[in-house]
Amino acid sequence: MPPTVRRRTSGRPGPRKGSTRLDDPAPVIPVLARRVREVEAKSDKGRVGPTNRTKFQVIALLVREERARIRDDASLTGAVKAELLKRLDGVATILARIAARDTSLLTLLDDKATPGPAAQRIRRDWLLESGAELAPEELVIAVPEPSRAAPIPAELAARQVVPASVPSRVLANPFLAPDLDRAREPEFVPGRLAGWDLMDPLYRAFEQGAGGAAASMELPETPLFDRFSPPGSQVMAHQARLLEAVREGHRTFLLADEPGLGKTAQSVIAASVAHAYPMLAIVPNVVKINWAREVQRWTPQRRVTVIHGDGRDVDAFADVFVVNYSVLDRHLSWLSTLGFRSMVVDEAHFIKNLSSQRSQHVLALADRIRENTPGGNPLLMALTGTPLINDVEDFHAIWRFLGWIKGGKPGPDIVRRLEDSGYTPADRGFYPHARAAVIDMGIVRRRKIDVAKDLPEKRIADLPVELDDDLGRSIRQAERDLGRRLLTKYRRLLETREVVAADDEDDLEDDSKGGDGHDTELMRRVALAELESSSSSSGTENVFTMVRKIGQAKAALASDYTAQLARSVGKVVFFAKHIDVMDTAERMLADGGLRTVSIRGDQTTAQRQRAIDAFQSDPAVSVAVCSLTAAGVGLNLHAASNVVLAELSWTAAEQGQAIDRVHRIGQDEPVTAWRILAAGTIDSRIAELIDSKQGLAARALDGSDEEVSSGDSLQVEALIHLLGQALEDPANAR
Repeated sequence: MPPTVRRRTSGRPGPRKGSTRLDDPAPVIPVLARRVREVEAKSDKGRVGPTNRTKFQVIALLVREERARIRDDASLTGAVKAELLKRLDGVATILARIAARDTSLLTLLDDKATPGPAAQRIRRDWLLESGAELAPEELVIAVPEPSRAAPIPAELAARQVVPASVPSRVLANPFLAPDLDRAREPEFVPGRLAGWDLMDPLYRAFEQGAGGAAASMELPETPLFDRFSPPGSQVMAHQARLLEAVREGHRTFLLADEPGLGKTAQSVIAASVAHAYPMLAIVPNVVKINWAREVQRWTPQRRVTVIHGDGRDVDAFADVFVVNYSVLDRHLSWLSTLGFRSMVVDEAHFIKNLSSQRSQHVLALADRIRENTPGGNPLLMALTGTPLINDVEDFHAIWRFLGWIKGGKPGPDIVRRLEDSGYTPADRGFYPHARAAVIDMGIVRRRKIDVAKDLPEKRIADLPVELDDDLGRSIRQAERDLGRRLLTKYRRLLETREVVAADDEDDLEDDSKGGDGHDTELMRRVALAELESSSSSSGTENVFTMVRKIGQAKAALASDYTAQLARSVGKVVFFAKHIDVMDTAERMLADGGLRTVSIRGDQTTAQRQRAIDAFQSDPAVSVAVCSLTAAGVGLNLHAASNVVLAELSWTAAEQGQAIDRVHRIGQDEPVTAWRILAAGTIDSRIAELIDSKQGLAARALDGSDEEVSSGDSLQVEALIHLLGQALEDPANAR
C-alpha cells in the first residue's frame, strides 16, 4: 500500500523553482522522468554504478506507489487517470530498457526488494522536491542494525584448507585473538549535506581534473637521514617521503605511483615502520616470488612465507604472508582469523569489479582485519599504477577496501571534510574541495618525470605493416562484412524503435543525434548488443576473432623485426596476447639462431622466475617472449630497453603496464616500444583509441586538463567505428 502523500498547502514552502508544475495532479512524475534519463545516460556508458543502482530502485518504487495512488484517487476523472498512467508507463519503459542492458538490475524491480537507508533518503528527497507533504514517520530513515558479513561464503566452506602450522601459531600467540570489545566511534551525522547523494559528485570531482594539481596527498619532507633502508640499500627520496607519512601515523594509502617507481618496496618497508605485523599481501601469481625477494631485501630481519596451492609449506610463524588471487578462496577461513595488522593489495585494479568473487574475498578480508585490529586502524595499502581503466568509478572498490566508502556512501572522515568546506554539490566550489578531501585520505601519485628525473625517456613508435597476402585480404573483407551486419541492425532498430511519449517533452527530450546526423546512442546500443552476442556465439566473425586473425597475420613480421632489433641493439621484450602468436615468434627466433625465454600464464611460479632471471642475467638470452596478461604486471625486465608489441591490448592501462616492465628504476637507457600495426585494418583504429584513453588517468590523477574520451570499452568503440565506416560507405547506400 502506498504511503500517505499530501500536496503542500499555502502555509508551507513550495517546490523549488522549475522542479514541478503546481497544477499537476501527479507532480512527482516529472521528477521521475528527469531522474530516469540521468540513470539511462549512465547506463549508456556501461554497467550502472552503485549510486545509480539505488536511483534505479527508487524510481521503480515510486512508479509503483504513484500508480497505486492514481488508481485509488476518486477525485481524478478517468481521462486524467489514463493520461497520468500513460506518463508513468513512459518512465517504466525506460526502466525496462536500462534493465535489458544490465540484467543485474532486474532484482531491483522486485516489489519485495527492501530499500536501504540510501534509497529511503533519495525517495524522501524526491518527494519533497515534487512538492509533496510527507507524514512524520516517512521523514525518518530506518537504519538497520549493522551485521557482520560471514567471511566465508557457504559455497566455499567445504573447500577451506588450514595449513598444518597455523593451529600451532594460534596456540602459541593468544594475543592474536580478535579485539572485539574496543570502543566504537559514534556514527557521524552530517548537517548541510544530509540527504545529498555524494558519490556521483565525488566521481565528478575527479573527472573534472584540477587544472594542473596532481592527485597526491601532501607528504612530509624527505628525512635528513635514511632511517628506513637496511645496510647496503637505499630508498629513493619519493619513497622516503611516503614512509615518513607512515611513521607519523597515516594508515591508508592508494599508492598510484607510475609503474616502475618501487611501490612494492614502499609497502614492504611501511609494514616495518608501522610495526604492522603480521602482514598479508595479495598479489598476482606472476609476482609472488618477486614479492618474497623484496621482503628479504628490504626487511631482512623479517620472515616471509609464500602460499601455494593448499598451503602445505606455509610457515605460520612468518611475519609476511604472500598469497595470489587465484588461491585466496580456499584460505579465507584461517586468513580471516590469524590477526593481521596490515594488508596490501598489489595491482589493485584487479578488484575493480565488485560483483566478482575475487573482489568480494579481498573486501571481506579487509573488513575482518579492520574489525580485529586494536583501534580499528590497520595499515591498508592498495598498489596500482593504473587505478582507472575505463571510468572514474573504477575507484569504487579500492576506496571501499581502504575503508573510505561504507555502505555505498563516503565514510565519516570524508563527509566531515566536505561539511567543513561549507559547500554542497549544488555549488561550483564543492568539487575542488571534494577532490582534495579524498586525496587527503591517502592517494599518493608520483610520475617518473617528477621523482625519477634520472630515468631515461620512453617513447612509443608505430610501425605500420601491409598485410597483402590472402589472410590480410580476408581480414579486410571480414571487417566490411561485420560493418554491414551492424548497419543492418542499426537500420532495423532505427525504423522500428518505439518513441517514448511524454506529456512534458522537456523531461524526455532526445538529444542523441551526432553532428553527422547519425543516432550515436543507437549506434552504441548496436555495438553493445554485438559485443554481448560475440561472447556467446561461435562460428560467427566478430571483433575478437578479427583481432586475433590480425595478430596471427602480423606474427611473422613482428618476429622478424624483433630479430633485427636483437642483433643490432641487444635484448628485446616481445609481447603478444595469444599463444599461437607467441609460438610463431619463438619458432622464428630460434630458426634465426636467437635464444629466447618464455613467460606465459600456464607456467609455475618457479618456472616463470627462472625465465626472468635468465633474461636479466644471461648475456646469451636475446629475447623474452611474453604474454601481455601474464607478464604485463609486476615483473622487472629492465635488462632490455626495446619492447615489441606484436598485438595490441584492449586497454591503455595494459599497454602501459607492459612497457613499464622495462621502463623502471634500474633502467639506464632510453626505452622504445615498437607497436606493430596492420595498416588499413581496425588495428590502427584500436591504437588511436588506446592513446585517447590515456587522458582518463591524466585528468583524474595527474591534474591534466586533457579531454577524457568516452567511458566505453575499446571493443565497443571499435565496433562503433566499423558501423560508422559502413554508414559512410557509398556501397551501402540504399
